Amino acid sequence: MLTLSVLLQVAAGAGLGKLAAGFGAAIAAMAAGIGIGRIGSSAMEAIARQPEAAGDIRASMIIAAALIEGVAFFAVVVCMLILFF
Repeated sequence: MLTLSVLLQVAAGAGLGKLAAGFGAAIAAMAAGIGIGRIGSSAMEAIARQPEAAGDIRASMIIAAALIEGVAFFAVVVCMLILFF
């Protein structure tokens, strides 16, 4: 926690830190969208190949998408902390 507070104090005084925080939040959101899209695409291809395994594939897809969304949300929150503090 000490390291995060030091980073926030350093980034708060610099204009480049705020710019980097905005870019970081945008990149995290775009990467999450791309990752979830690829998971959905792969899941649909897998279901088309093995329709009897659709339930298991769908459950795995939802779990993976939720994990990616959680990491992306965490990244955006950290970038917003840097931006506003």
